Amino acid sequence: MTDFTTDAPVLRSRTAPPKREYYAYFTLIFLATLPLAFLTWGLSAARRMELPEKGPLAKAWTQARIITPHIFNA
Repeated sequence: MTDFTTDAPVLRSRTAPPKREYYAYFTLIFLATLPLAFLTWGLSAARRMELPEKGPLAKAWTQARIITPHIFNA
């Protein structure tokens, strides 16, 4: 019996397309959510008289991570 699997052509897997567009949208959304994150962080700190667990950069980063995939899935 002949083994044809050794002579089979090597199929290259497709690489993912460049994610420049995703990163561009992520950056724009991150920069857009940053002022509101600072405002809510400051108001929360003033109201509770203690620093919140998550900083404003982490909140803006989280919001950008949530919103950006929704744009690409629509």
